[in-house]
Amino acid sequence: MKRNQHIVLLSKDHHFGLLCSWKIQQGLNKNIEPERIATYVDYFWKSHLKEHFKEEEQIIFPFSDEQHNTQIKAEHTEIERLIQLITKQPDTNLLSDFATKLHDHIRFEERAWFPFLDEHINEDDFAAIGLKLEESHQKIENDYNDEFWK
Repeated sequence: MKRNQHIVLLSKDHHFGLLCSWKIQQGLNKNIEPERIATYVDYFWKSHLKEHFKEEEQIIFPFSDEQHNTQIKAEHTEIERLIQLITKQPDTNLLSDFATKLHDHIRFEERAWFPFLDEHINEDDFAAIGLKLEESHQKIENDYNDEFWK
């Protein structure tokens, strides 16, 4: 799907989020110890996802509508809650729930929220968003060493 150039960085993050979800499911399918997968979830949260959520909420929300913002914030909160539970008590059901919620959340943003933004944000506002994202955004490195999903 064609994406406004100023939010492509977020779509690229989404690719890595979907990959995270896939890796977790692969690990679960291979009966990898939940602790190993939980360590990856904690790494992904601290290295990538936490900042991504912050960028969406601080940079994009002011240009969005209350309905989308409310749903996305609730999903961010639920995903973070699951991460906290997983890091305290690694569990296959929690890991599966997290992978599913992350996947579904990303699909919602890509298929519903971003098209809404495309229709309702003017190019000057998109340019301002893009500038803020470029200033704050960190490139995702695929540098996690324990490839439990293989």
